[in-house]
Amino acid sequence: MSSSALSSIRFPGSIYEVLQVASVLSLLLLLFKTAQFYLHRQWLLRATQQFPSPPSHWFSGHKVPKDQEFQDILMRIKNFPSACPHWLWGSKMRIQVYDPDYMKLILGRSDPKAHGSYRFLAPWIGYGLLLLNGQTWFQHRKMLTPAFHYDTLKPYVGIMADSVHIMLDKWEKIVGQDSTLEIFQHVTLMTLDTIMKCAFSHEGSVQLDRKYKSYIQAVEDLNNLFFLRVCNIFHQNDIIYSVSSNGRQANSACQLAHDHTDKVIKSRRAQLQDEGELEKVKKKRRLDFLDILLFARIENGSSLSDKDLRAEVDTFMFEGHDTTASGISWIFYALATNPEHQQRCRKEIQSLLGDGASITWDNLDKMPYTTMCIKEALRLYPPVPGVSRELSSPVNFPDGRSLPKGITVLLSFYGLHHNPTVWPNPEVFDPSRFAPESSRHSHSFLPFSGGARNCIGKQFAMNELKVAVALTLLRFELLPDPTRVPIPIPRLVLKSKNGIHLRLKKLQ
Repeated sequence: MSSSALSSIRFPGSIYEVLQVASVLSLLLLLFKTAQFYLHRQWLLRATQQFPSPPSHWFSGHKVPKDQEFQDILMRIKNFPSACPHWLWGSKMRIQVYDPDYMKLILGRSDPKAHGSYRFLAPWIGYGLLLLNGQTWFQHRKMLTPAFHYDTLKPYVGIMADSVHIMLDKWEKIVGQDSTLEIFQHVTLMTLDTIMKCAFSHEGSVQLDRKYKSYIQAVEDLNNLFFLRVCNIFHQNDIIYSVSSNGRQANSACQLAHDHTDKVIKSRRAQLQDEGELEKVKKKRRLDFLDILLFARIENGSSLSDKDLRAEVDTFMFEGHDTTASGISWIFYALATNPEHQQRCRKEIQSLLGDGASITWDNLDKMPYTTMCIKEALRLYPPVPGVSRELSSPVNFPDGRSLPKGITVLLSFYGLHHNPTVWPNPEVFDPSRFAPESSRHSHSFLPFSGGARNCIGKQFAMNELKVAVALTLLRFELLPDPTRVPIPIPRLVLKSKNGIHLRLKKLQ
């Protein structure tokens, strides 16, 4: 028999043997993964045995109806004091915290952001201030802190006012008497306009240029896709996610977002090639956000790579406009549904600003009741509903309960702000909670998080909230649309499932 004939006889046997070996290896891998799953789940059950929770399925975890996440956590607050486990699926769980003492303890530590979920943001915003941990985070935070010094923030008030006036001028043109308008998209354009001018030295108006709507849509898509991925067991793997329809959409949205930030960086670099512009920047007492990043690169080529630079720009571009847009939009809704408080704010602002032709830094501390209303709206509708930490060491809570290293803790600011043991009648809009003479727990109100990793731009954001509210109330009466009540849903930033629709009545 020829050698070719022998080969034809043995070859199928070789394939069969390979398949047998592959089957055995696959079975062993399956057994290993099953044992790993079982052991990790048992560890989690033991680690959290001091924290009761509603019944959950061993594989699918706690089934929460779509867009009912806030209702679920309010139920947990009622039945499970301080904190409660939430099982996403078999061996994936987190402890939801909504107690101020627990918040104070966790935020006072240096635990890193929970890698399991936050890593899904890395393809979009890279490793900037939001995702960095440890010494690198500290160095970047220290480098960027001067961008939020009050000397830098003072002139921004006029820029904020100009952006708000552009938005209000548009509203006057597109709405008639008592017309209804979905405001979130308009406010988002306005806050992007502001951040582009203040932090990135942009010239022109974003609100008058249609091309920026694609960036805003990309951010909206990435917000939703991130939330959906965190909750989907099959999308935890990067390869599987990349070939899914959601993964492909996320990749496309990331590219749009990156194109936008790349153009911003390129434009500013080109401006700084001009000697006149460079001298003007050097004469500033304080540098803008992007200039700090660019000069850090210029002065020391190894201090900030192009990758790090874009990560910080992507991070602040998103955080600097989307969270503020959420805050402003929900404040408008809260005032629309509480007309007596809206009118009292308006009278206060009219007595301070008159016709509202201008607003200055000094005005911002002279509207106490309006500030109380803004804070109460932020309590009801925190722009960032929660943040996660992964315990780097065991923690002992004031009530005697404890958690070991490795547990993921979700700090639910929405839950904290709606906790009736912290805020009596939490669903009632009551600005007196923030009256100067009132007292409260230091960690009962955290719209900008707390501790060392609190929002670096919180003063910038509060200034913008005040400017937007003051100038808007001078020109419009805000009224709710009873046919379209907004439905809050948790995303990276607090959003409404059906938008935020208000009736706008032009004041004479």
